Amino acid sequence: MDLKNVDTLNHWDKWKETLGRAVNVGQKMGMSENTIDAIGTKVGDFLSANVDPENREQRVLQELWRSGDDHDRKTLTKMLVNMVQKDTH
Repeated sequence: MDLKNVDTLNHWDKWKETLGRAVNVGQKMGMSENTIDAIGTKVGDFLSANVDPENREQRVLQELWRSGDDHDRKTLTKMLVNMVQKDTH
């Protein structure tokens, strides 16, 4: 492992942790899976259009987001939600 990339990995892990907490809050508020996914897709649209990725992982997500159609973006959102849910369980 390249030690100068440790900080980047920490940012990625922190980003996943933050996303996981947001999903958990939505679930505790009684939001359905579909509602959480729909909000996630809107957030993804905003981030892709307005935020410069902080690391390689986020840049890959942005490139995938921009290259896909609406169906692909919804699928990517679902996969990200599943990923962070598994990280928190």
